[in-house]
Amino acid sequence: MSSVEISVSNTTETRNFGSKMILIFSCMLLAGGMLWLQQEVSETQALLLLIGTLLGMTLYHAAFGFTTAWRNFIINRRGKGLRAQMLMLAVGVCLFFPALSAGELFGEEVRGFVRPLGWSVICGAFIFGIGMQLGNGCASGNLYHVGGGQIRAIPSMIGFTVGALWATKDYEWWTGLPQFAPVSLVDELGVVFAIAVNLLLFGGIVFFTRWLEKRYHGNVEKDDAGSDLSVGARLLHGPWPFVWGGIALALLNFATLALTGSPWAVAVAYPLWGAKLAMLLELELELDFWTYWLQPGREMALSEPLQYDVFSIINIGVILGALLAASLAGKFSLQWRLPWQHWIAAVLGGLMLGYGATIAFGCNIGAYFGGIVSGSLHGWLWLVAAFVGSLLGTYLRPLFALPNETTARSSC
Repeated sequence: MSSVEISVSNTTETRNFGSKMILIFSCMLLAGGMLWLQQEVSETQALLLLIGTLLGMTLYHAAFGFTTAWRNFIINRRGKGLRAQMLMLAVGVCLFFPALSAGELFGEEVRGFVRPLGWSVICGAFIFGIGMQLGNGCASGNLYHVGGGQIRAIPSMIGFTVGALWATKDYEWWTGLPQFAPVSLVDELGVVFAIAVNLLLFGGIVFFTRWLEKRYHGNVEKDDAGSDLSVGARLLHGPWPFVWGGIALALLNFATLALTGSPWAVAVAYPLWGAKLAMLLELELELDFWTYWLQPGREMALSEPLQYDVFSIINIGVILGALLAASLAGKFSLQWRLPWQHWIAAVLGGLMLGYGATIAFGCNIGAYFGGIVSGSLHGWLWLVAAFVGSLLGTYLRPLFALPNETTARSSC
């Protein structure tokens, strides 16, 4: 055996050993975290950590995201990622609309995210769309990137936290701008018709992406990730087709609705993290007088420990799930070396993500995914405004030495 072969063999063995250690560590964190939450908070919080972990594993194994899927459509006219999002939403509305119409699920009260339509949503989503391209990840994407070892996502998360806290100070001004009252398609049209209208819209988007893709490439890209592996191996180690990811995310979002009474949200935890940090640093911000923190539930969240916050626990679970998935896939590695322009873009993009999501009533998960499966028109308004922002952000990327040559599975 040559020295090169010995070196490669040793490297492989080291990587496999490291993956096993990370897997054991991840499982211990999950089990320990669930046990602690069950004893200190509630069984529901423990289950939410598990749900978050499954969400993180899904996001990582399917490389399911919004940032790259949108950019891939804008630059390469490839719509595989967008079509997977439409499938996710289609499954979601079929599950959510009947439960939200009834007002209860398994005997517990449930409510969707039905928000006003106004300038705060339009401007916030537009800003968020730019930020997700500069920051190279969306709200959920940064979480699973960090879990997978991409340390470069941390500056974006820090910017997200600062931007979200900043937006809570301006929240009263933004929500005071002209806006229309919330519109629920479920209430206005009824369950069956509301589902039908949404499915037609999803189908129209799928048809358009396929038509455009065929026009530019002569074919439609296949969603066959991991097709050379057995089903069991793909489930455990990845990669997953986007279709699997879309269906899994819809089911897990529905499980979140059953446990918490509301859909999954990511960005709502960031203002709280920023506020907790400001309180820890004893910054004199007078948070108690800001309109954002005077809304029901938020003032209590400021005084309670973070382990009581539903969405913080889910976010932590997403990071843990990505760590677990990366170790199962044998792909965990710390990645932090980047050109200095990328670090600037990450922080700037993070600030825009946090600020935009907070004034727009959510991010790609809470406003787009959560809004549409709640039957709220603001979810569709958010989608349009964020896509336009993402279009601009895509063409701003080269200013920060960020490449636009992309594949559909490279990033969230």
